[in-house]
Amino acid sequence: MNKAPESLRTLLVRYNARDLSRLIRQVQDKFKTDLPNSSFDYEFLDTHIQNLYTSEQHTASIATVFSLLAIFVACLGLFGLATFIAEQRTKEIGIRKVLGASVPGITKLLTGDFLKLVMIAILIASPIAWYMMNKWLMAFSYRININAWAFVISRPTAVIFALLTISAHAIKAALANPVKSLRNE
Repeated sequence: MNKAPESLRTLLVRYNARDLSRLIRQVQDKFKTDLPNSSFDYEFLDTHIQNLYTSEQHTASIATVFSLLAIFVACLGLFGLATFIAEQRTKEIGIRKVLGASVPGITKLLTGDFLKLVMIAILIASPIAWYMMNKWLMAFSYRININAWAFVISRPTAVIFALLTISAHAIKAALANPVKSLRNE
């Protein structure tokens, strides 16, 4: 009796899914005939591939949750900073309004500083994100290249989030009655 070589461990079978149980019995019978002392274990290829990528899917879901949490915390920080700056510049805003500044002009003045900081953060974070993603993708046999469109889309998205977070305080400060802010002086 010929013994099966150790390298013969996997057999891929392409089949028609109409009568799957019959096919499994046929393959098992042939397997037991050729290798009577070996155990017959089978697994579907789609299930096998799914199991290979389970850890990657788990990592992706964890990264998504922490990314959303980081965005939320960053927006809270921007919101608090916008509140603080608007409160500190109340008298300046009042004087500007008395001298004829418009609401859009004051809003632009208050949001401009924050947008500069957001753009600096994007310029710092983009190369770091590209490096980390590239390093992570190196672990795969079949890998993709990182497209620039991901970074192109992230910039306006970050600016929009910052504007939505800051604009409420900027508009509120610009619409405030200048008499109230100047009365304390």
